[in-house]
Amino acid sequence: MEVDKIIEIIKRVVKYIFWITVGSILIYWLISDPGRYALIKEKVSGITAPFVFGSVLAFILNVPMRTIENLLAKIPRLRGRRVIAVLLTFIVVLLVIALVFLLLLPQLSDTLKRLIPSLVSFFVSIGNEINQFMQNNPELMNWLAENTNFENFNWSELVQNAISILGNSLSTILAGAINAIGKLSSVVMDLVIGLVFAVYCLFHKETLARQGRKLLYAYVPEKVADNIIRVVRLTNSTFSNFLGGQCIEVVILGFMFAAAMAIFGMPYIPLISVLIAVTAFIPIVGAWVGCIVGAFLIFVANPGQAFWFIIMFLILQQVENNLIYPKVVGTSIGLSGMWVLVAVGIGGQLMGVAGMFLMIPIVSVFYTLLQEQTNYRLHLREIDPEKLSVQPPELSSKLKNKLRPKTRKGKKKKDEE
Repeated sequence: MEVDKIIEIIKRVVKYIFWITVGSILIYWLISDPGRYALIKEKVSGITAPFVFGSVLAFILNVPMRTIENLLAKIPRLRGRRVIAVLLTFIVVLLVIALVFLLLLPQLSDTLKRLIPSLVSFFVSIGNEINQFMQNNPELMNWLAENTNFENFNWSELVQNAISILGNSLSTILAGAINAIGKLSSVVMDLVIGLVFAVYCLFHKETLARQGRKLLYAYVPEKVADNIIRVVRLTNSTFSNFLGGQCIEVVILGFMFAAAMAIFGMPYIPLISVLIAVTAFIPIVGAWVGCIVGAFLIFVANPGQAFWFIIMFLILQQVENNLIYPKVVGTSIGLSGMWVLVAVGIGGQLMGVAGMFLMIPIVSVFYTLLQEQTNYRLHLREIDPEKLSVQPPELSSKLKNKLRPKTRKGKKKKDEE
């Protein structure tokens, strides 16, 4: 029996060494040639892109779909709940998108009709100001006349060069247009495949989860598989709570801006409030994009109101960042406002706009796991709970106690002796 155990251990060690060697060779093969690594990365990302998109879309749509399924579960003897839930989920999402466009497009058309004459008059007034400035500063006019020589400028040569450059680059433009059409068709095909894959994932989400658990328990030690499944479930619940909280926060922010702009009599209320709400899906900093666009639109119509709009935005942004967002989104994922801000900063530096959105639930999962591990280690070490309180007791130094002078009792004992 001992010989069999030794042989089994040797087989395992040889297998591990073999796979480590194969992995090291593959890694070296990829790293040694950057072009090869880039080509393989491009091929792999091209193959997996529609399925990644479909998985992400299914995960996002699963949040409202769960709510719809819970409501349908209360209806007795209802057949085809899953089909009805998937259809209602897509209908609700399309209705929300259509509602946003119905609010934006008429306001955008009306805004452009008002904006174009305002822009024309705005630039005309700027031109008049520049002319007035030049007339009031004749020395600047003289300097420009002396240092610019438009009379001897060869305009015909300039036109010939432009025509020559345009003719030489015509083939390049056509090739670029054909390439762009090919890429567009590829993107459309990836979107269709991703959409079909998302629908399949929504219909068979329990089966896919069971298959994943089977693979884990078949090829990974049981304790490791248990921990992986626990982390995946925690990640799923955290991301779902984050999406739900983000949607609620966006609606609250949009209504806040609409009400405040109505109180102060500002123009473009539906357009700017919906725009700020949509851009606020990017945590913390997204609403600033809506602020810049809204301030520009109001500035063209009324420069004085644009200033007060910015003041109003700063006040509402402080209320949203310090009160609403930490309570609605931060509480739903177990993070305080400070850690939400840290997560947004780290995500923005690492992955840009997508990182701002994704890093908050990722940090929440890491925070929860670290909290569990910390509490477990404190329990094993049997640390005094008073040391972990808000106001811990004062801790004395052993060296300080040794250097402390002797007490009067010690002197009395010596005197008695």
